[in-house]
Amino acid sequence: MSAIITDVTKIAMLDSAVAGAPGTALFLGLHTAVGASSTEVTGGSPAYGRKAITWNSGVNPKTIVAAVTFDVPAATTIRAVGLWSASTAGTQRAWLPAGSTARRAFSVDAAGVTNNDFTSAAHGLVAGNSVVVWPTIGAVLPTGVAEDTEYFVIATGLTTDTFRLATTLGGAAIDITAIGDGDVQKFTPEVFAAQGTYQASSFDVSLPG
Repeated sequence: MSAIITDVTKIAMLDSAVAGAPGTALFLGLHTAVGASSTEVTGGSPAYGRKAITWNSGVNPKTIVAAVTFDVPAATTIRAVGLWSASTAGTQRAWLPAGSTARRAFSVDAAGVTNNDFTSAAHGLVAGNSVVVWPTIGAVLPTGVAEDTEYFVIATGLTTDTFRLATTLGGAAIDITAIGDGDVQKFTPEVFAAQGTYQASSFDVSLPG
C-alpha cells in the first residue's frame, strides 16, 4: 500500500527540487527543439542569454512572478523553454513546449493500432499542428511514439475525435504497433527570420494529484 503525498509535502518537494534553495537564482532559457537534452539558442546581436526568474511561494504549481524577454538571433525557431540552475551551464530542472496549450487525454485501442488513430474527444487539433505526447500515471504510451519528440498532426484520418501523427510536416502516419494511453499537447514554435525578441509570460511546474 502506498501513502498519499499531502499538498504541503508536494509544495516542499517543488521548493527543494525545482525552485532551489532560498537565495538561489534560477533562469529560463530558450531551445530549438523539445526535450530535456535539446539544443539551446546561441548568438545574436544583442546576444541571447538566459533570464533570471522569481517564483511565487508556497503553492503547487509553482509559477513565475513576472514575464521575461529574450533576444533571439535571426534564423532561429523556438520550440521549448527550459528552467536552469545557472545563467550559463548548470542543470536543466524542467522544460515545456513553447506556446503550449493544456494537455488532453488520448487513447489508442486495437482499432486505433490497425488505423494508426489516436482517440481524444473534441481534441481541437488541425492538420499541421505541432504536438508532443506524455505518458500518464499508470499508463504506457502506444508503441510508435515517445516523449521529448515533436510530432505533426496530418490531414489523413483527422476527425473531431481522432487524429494521426507524423514525424515530419505533411508526412505519412506513424505506424502504431501496440495500444496505449497518454496526453497530447499542442504547441506553437515561433520562427525568427530576423533578429527579434521572445517573451515567456508564464512558466508553471506542478506535481499531480
